[in-house]
Amino acid sequence: MTKKTKLLTLSIALVFLLTPVVTLGINTLLIPKPAASTVNSPIRVACVGDSITQITGYPSDLQSMLGSNYSVGNFGSTGSTVLLNSWKPYMDQPQFQEAEAYDPQIVVIMLGTNDDLQSLQQYNESFEEDYAQIIHSFQQLQSNPQIYIASSPPIFSNDTDLSPSYLNNVIIPKTDALASQLNLTTIDVHDAFGNDSALVNPDGVHPNFEGAEVIASQVCDAITYQSEDQTDQTGLPTG
Repeated sequence: MTKKTKLLTLSIALVFLLTPVVTLGINTLLIPKPAASTVNSPIRVACVGDSITQITGYPSDLQSMLGSNYSVGNFGSTGSTVLLNSWKPYMDQPQFQEAEAYDPQIVVIMLGTNDDLQSLQQYNESFEEDYAQIIHSFQQLQSNPQIYIASSPPIFSNDTDLSPSYLNNVIIPKTDALASQLNLTTIDVHDAFGNDSALVNPDGVHPNFEGAEVIASQVCDAITYQSEDQTDQTGLPTG
């Protein structure tokens, strides 16, 4: 994805973000269910998330980093949440069904930013339970995918009701605790950004070009490390 194309996509997304409730989305292209895997087929990677996945360009950067042995699909849904008791649960979005139909061998889930909204904090007792439902749905796929849980990037000053402290002190610890409970590999995108606000757009939430590359690099490192460490005789990552 060129910087010009990314900039156009990001400009569209910012129109949707700067409202008290981040609910509007951008339709993604439908990705057809691939043919059955063979030894020579690219390893299918499903990037699951909200607008930080859908519109920042990180999945495209990830594709470039991983190379032709992988096929990366973008299944982000702008404004979506982990919580089922919200206006836009990820599990109710078409991108969720598309991600499952993609029959991925690797799933990278990065959700939780929109669950940080103050209007949803009263429901976050069910955050881990609802997140587990998303994970278990992917675990039941015939492809038996490896699942990675990525933390959300930091939230800097913004004009929405997103809370940087609530993300840091509640959402991310809950996400890490669930991943540990389910013995899933985590990808620490949050700490990779540190306090560097230069990695996000002026909205204080969405990563810019450089930030997207940071996300992609973290995800790529996790996938390639695991793939080198755990492979079966076909050369595909084990489940």
